[in-house]
Amino acid sequence: MSVSPSPTTPQPAANASSGVLAGGPTPNLWRRMACWLYEGMLMFGVVFIAGYLFGTLSQTRNAMDNRHALQAFLFVVFGIYFTWFWAKGQTLAQKTWHIRVVGTAGQPISQPRALLRYVLSWLWFLPPLAAIAPFSLSGGESAVIVLGWVAIWALLSRFHPTRQFWHDALAGTRLVHYEIPKK
Repeated sequence: MSVSPSPTTPQPAANASSGVLAGGPTPNLWRRMACWLYEGMLMFGVVFIAGYLFGTLSQTRNAMDNRHALQAFLFVVFGIYFTWFWAKGQTLAQKTWHIRVVGTAGQPISQPRALLRYVLSWLWFLPPLAAIAPFSLSGGESAVIVLGWVAIWALLSRFHPTRQFWHDALAGTRLVHYEIPKK
């Protein structure tokens, strides 16, 4: 007679080489990048609302005025957005793609852990932006460098034992794929 474990009993980790651990399997790279692109599209709305709010409150008339303050404001707004949703388990884009952010043992993450993940997720963009800052590159050249780094950073997940992004490994979080139970 087999006894099924209770929902509160932690499950042992499965084979790490297969990418399946407690909490669910690691989503494949295509699914994670599709979610990443969808998240980027949704962020246009967040940027629009935050930019409108900033421009109204600061009485900015020209887009180039206060641009560094706007960038800092957007950094904080993005931090609030991602920290809030990741601490709840997932953003709208992650919900659409059936991806959830969990701790290394499959547990929900705290807001401080979500904030750490947010800060570390800037590894997607800061290295190429820092590399191109001293040069006067055109927009196209800058885009190639940034997108090239994004592709390299995404492919580096293939070298992680459970195929997680490295900022997740550093933050002590994981992305897991889940299925909605059929009725």
